[in-house]
Amino acid sequence: MTLKSRFALFLSVMGPGIVTAFADNDAGGIATYASAGANYGYALIFTMIVSTVFLAIAQEISARTGAATGRGLADLIREQYGVRWTLFAMAVLMVANLGTTVSEFSGIATAFEIFGVSKYISVPLVAFIIWWLVIKTDYEKIEKIFLLLCLTFFSYVISGVMVHPPWHEVMIQSITPNFSGSPAFLLMAIGVIGTTITPWGQFYVQASVVDKGITSKNYRYTRWDVLIGSFFTGFIAFFIIVATAATLFVNHIPIETAKDVAIALKPLAGEYASLLFGFGLLGASVLAAFVLPLSTSYAVCEAFGFEHGISKSNREAPVFFGLYTVIIILGAAIVLWPGLSLYHVMLFTQVINGMLLPPILIFMVLIASKKSIMGEYANTPFFNGVAWFFNGILIVLTLLLLLSTLFPGLTARLFG
Repeated sequence: MTLKSRFALFLSVMGPGIVTAFADNDAGGIATYASAGANYGYALIFTMIVSTVFLAIAQEISARTGAATGRGLADLIREQYGVRWTLFAMAVLMVANLGTTVSEFSGIATAFEIFGVSKYISVPLVAFIIWWLVIKTDYEKIEKIFLLLCLTFFSYVISGVMVHPPWHEVMIQSITPNFSGSPAFLLMAIGVIGTTITPWGQFYVQASVVDKGITSKNYRYTRWDVLIGSFFTGFIAFFIIVATAATLFVNHIPIETAKDVAIALKPLAGEYASLLFGFGLLGASVLAAFVLPLSTSYAVCEAFGFEHGISKSNREAPVFFGLYTVIIILGAAIVLWPGLSLYHVMLFTQVINGMLLPPILIFMVLIASKKSIMGEYANTPFFNGVAWFFNGILIVLTLLLLLSTLFPGLTARLFG
């Protein structure tokens, strides 16, 4: 096969890994990275790079399992571990994904408010457009929209360059592990890792590989799709931290939300940097608002044997599109609820995701290790060791985050 033919084949399978990885940098992720830069400067860049490695390993396992089996993760969990575990996973996933969808519409509202548009106009309009596009198009067309939205993330790269950071210091911090005994620093480090790898991402990447018809024969090209997507997730996060560290941290300006960042950047780095940050937030939130409801619909329909897939009609997959519609409506409506604390919604969602991620990671590695399921694409002993090592670290950190959220005083006593 010629180089040109190989590149054409790569383009044909490209999408699931890149879209899922970029969607991981959603509104909550952007706020977390921005807060890391604003509060700790460049100290957490090394942690972010490590989390990118974690992401690549997790996404590769999910995509390879989908290509080798032709089945989604929820379907395999039900078959291998029974209905009870499946019901638990799906119930928690639905609650977590609904909360995360709310945060994405909150990001959409915030981005439009930066541009002077009320959330009561922007949220219903964008929600309808997202719903209509998925209902009316097939997988190939919707994936092209997703890939175009991925390009909006590069506005963060431009913002990071515009603020003229001290690149020598940035590079040194990027390869130097930074540890602090303060509970706040630990929680931020865990948050940086936790916002990169999510339960819904593992369900979605595997389901989209299956929906796109990718098989083990062309999986090597999908592996590159996953690795490239993971790299750019870390790449974008790197520039978000750099942009906020070089402006907000050095000027001692605290922030809590992505909107705070965009407003604070204006006098420090100019109007264009502020607008670019807002534009990136809009693109990230819209992409994730597409993907989160779809991830939920895929997982639930796989788990309970309902027809599913973007390319199917509403008549062929009524449960899939019905659940998708309900999540879109609820996610948008909750954002418009007067007096609702979106901060507490995101906090609650983080706790639920923390509860779900460890068992999902364990299921993923166990399934990918079985030759009876995976055949020659099962994890090798070496890769299995690497996967368990990284998953073990991630599970411990996730549990620490969960404990610190539920019992703040305990973390202070342990690490203070």
